[in-house]
Amino acid sequence: MRRSIFVLGTLTVCSLTVATSPTMAQPDRTGGGKVEAAVGLLRSHADEAMADGDQTFAVRGIAEDPDGTSHIRLNRYYKELPVIGGDMIVHTGRGGAWRGVTQTLDETPKLSATPTLDAVAAGTRAVEESQADDKKVAGSKLVVYAGDGKPRLAYQVVVSGAQPDQTPSRLHVIVDANSAEVVDSWETIHTAGEGTGHGFHVGEVPLGSSPAESGSGHELVDASRGGAKTYDMAGATEGGGTLFNSTDNVFGDGKLDNPATAGADAHYGSMVTWDYYKKVHSRNGIRNDGKAAATRVHFGKNYVNAFWSDECFCMTYGDGNPAKGLHPLTSLDVAGHEMTHGVTAATAGLVYSGESGGLNEATSDIFGTLVEFHAANSADASDYMIGEKVREGGKPMRYMDKPSRDGKSVDCWDAKVGELDVHFWSG
Repeated sequence: MRRSIFVLGTLTVCSLTVATSPTMAQPDRTGGGKVEAAVGLLRSHADEAMADGDQTFAVRGIAEDPDGTSHIRLNRYYKELPVIGGDMIVHTGRGGAWRGVTQTLDETPKLSATPTLDAVAAGTRAVEESQADDKKVAGSKLVVYAGDGKPRLAYQVVVSGAQPDQTPSRLHVIVDANSAEVVDSWETIHTAGEGTGHGFHVGEVPLGSSPAESGSGHELVDASRGGAKTYDMAGATEGGGTLFNSTDNVFGDGKLDNPATAGADAHYGSMVTWDYYKKVHSRNGIRNDGKAAATRVHFGKNYVNAFWSDECFCMTYGDGNPAKGLHPLTSLDVAGHEMTHGVTAATAGLVYSGESGGLNEATSDIFGTLVEFHAANSADASDYMIGEKVREGGKPMRYMDKPSRDGKSVDCWDAKVGELDVHFWSG
């Protein structure tokens, strides 16, 4: 159910061998034969897949669409060496017909698997790349590196140590097995980083962020608060949206023409609401299970509302309507309001109609205000009004000191309050 603020994969399934005429080594046991069929199709599409007799493949996972289309992800091996960046996705139709392949390789691997650089020298070069204390080689293996689309023989060296802040380090360094050039590196100890947000409502604030899984930039993923993620819907009304990413770990510039500005507001709202419930009520997330809800911004076009959905376990915010003087609904009290709907659903389970609906809304308004006070953010100062930052001129959606000031809400219960919208009789 949606409650609104306003009224307006795992690796290793089976092993596959692809020769000049690809053959299946073992039957698929999870995809209804679709994996076997897809690999069989490589016989006639070996050129497109850049597959030859020196390559083998292992299933990484399979995804199926409602229309029967299948997508089989395969890891690639060349002369038994893993090809980093050589994985592919084979697409097949409902009847198993070839739909194509997705991959990043620019050319078929054709190279010697014998290095001219020995493993010790590669390890020494990798250690030089690490900035950790007490660094040492923790492992090394030969691979084919094709992260840039051009396959080359390389060592994948793992260098362990401790980062300056005492966080463990496991730096993977790719060293060319012939030239000793370091061609790539990445850290596999992922910490909850701190980015910077420039929100429209909250100003400049710290944001919980994490290194992007792609290895490029940072994403609005707060590992210290249950893995809270914030997505850009970009005007869509369905789907999950796109995770916000920044190359410099700065999100937004305070201006509404920058999509990340509203993202910064909403992500910060999620953070301070989590902190309020954790520090004041010892509640570890909405369901008290340590897992964060998702946040979605830029929902629809000129959408003047925000809502909580149990189905997606997420908060969703509209951009408002600039032509009518209505800003994005990403203020702190609105964020606290929406997440509290989730807490109510996980605890009291109040039906969203009648008196229970009014109590549902009242509880969200009360706790949204408490979140605002707890945050103590000077750009979105605490008060007893709901959504005053959304409207130009500061007119709130609701007044908590005297609800009837909005001309619609009631100040106290009477026999007819059940005829009102749940937002208007929470006084």
